[in-house]
Amino acid sequence: MIEHAQATAGAGHDVVIVGGGLVGASLAIALSRIGMDAALVEATPPGALPAVFDQRNLSFAEATVNALTALGVMQRLASSPAPIRTIHVSRAGDYGRVRLRAREHGRDAFGQVVVASDFGAALEARLSELPGLARYRPARFIGFDDGDDQARVLRLALADGREQRLRARLLVAADGAHSAVRAAIGIGAGSWDYGHDLFVARMRGRHAPDGDAWERFGDHGPTALLPRGDGHYGVVHGVARGEADAVAALDDAAWLARVQRAFGWRVGEFLGTGPRSRYPAVRLVASATTAPRAALVGNAAQSLHPVGAQGFNLGLRDALTLAELLEQGGDPGSEALLAEYARRRAEDRRRTLEFSHGLALATGQPAALARPLRSAGMLAAARVPSLQGWLVGGAMGYRGEVPRLCRAPAAATVPPGAAPP
Repeated sequence: MIEHAQATAGAGHDVVIVGGGLVGASLAIALSRIGMDAALVEATPPGALPAVFDQRNLSFAEATVNALTALGVMQRLASSPAPIRTIHVSRAGDYGRVRLRAREHGRDAFGQVVVASDFGAALEARLSELPGLARYRPARFIGFDDGDDQARVLRLALADGREQRLRARLLVAADGAHSAVRAAIGIGAGSWDYGHDLFVARMRGRHAPDGDAWERFGDHGPTALLPRGDGHYGVVHGVARGEADAVAALDDAAWLARVQRAFGWRVGEFLGTGPRSRYPAVRLVASATTAPRAALVGNAAQSLHPVGAQGFNLGLRDALTLAELLEQGGDPGSEALLAEYARRRAEDRRRTLEFSHGLALATGQPAALARPLRSAGMLAAARVPSLQGWLVGGAMGYRGEVPRLCRAPAAATVPPGAAPP
């Protein structure tokens, strides 16, 4: 690993990744694995993790677990992840429910739950082992200088007030939903506000998690419970925007009572809670995923409603597809390579966006007329094997052209109804 804390005249790399969060760091590891001359531009200094690595619970699809194991990240988790063996889906006031069991689809688990802070530490441990990776930190992208048709020239602001010029044959925007790189290269984005905020917390129940993940929908958003490896539940609770300030002000006892009312007694009584974090539920989709000598990955390309836990899994598939194409050699920023990246990501991106958005809208619609349709859909999903296969394949990360690292070892065969590799 090569640290760059000071300005270096004339520095340049084949690939420069702006953003050291979940997807950007994963891409840097994937590129180092294939011997690519890559650099990572990070806003946080050495010894600190980006704010995204907090107490949120990340649901890794099977395809994601396969890839992160191949990249040597899962092995560096300090705490054991929790398997998801059964998925329960229901909505307050509606008939029907969906229950998906991994063993019925030839799997021990659909995926695993990892705490974001643990994942951040594992990524950092893996990054520190990579001798050829250049890391510019703390540094912030502020714009471009004149380049040419062979490279982009980035301007970076350093912590001491000076600027760094950095030449990139391919620039990768991995700097989040409000991407400065995306704006600078002229790619627009459309947004959709779902009208509720999401509260995230660690909670302790009378009954410890046993591999079940729960999604309980209501008029104002979802209440989801994920099993954690530490014996707690990871809770996401949706609240109408107008009520969110009042919910944030609740003491722990009132907060526990509110979640209990929304979720019910499916795991028994909630006994304790950790600190709460709050995030707006907003979808943002870039109008394109490429520009001359630039590509978008992760939340810079699309930021999803967390229902269905698709966001990071989709973003990682962006990164791994790009790495797979770069492994073939040639000009890393060529028009042909970028066109192929956009083509290969199109189906997975479209289907995942449609699924996430449609599920968020359908389950959040309070109108009484929507209930029969939702109930019919729940009953069909519970009873029709082909529909279950489609749901399971998507939940495990098998949509569109699946990157090679996602398909091994467990995903050599995909569930019936899922898209083949």
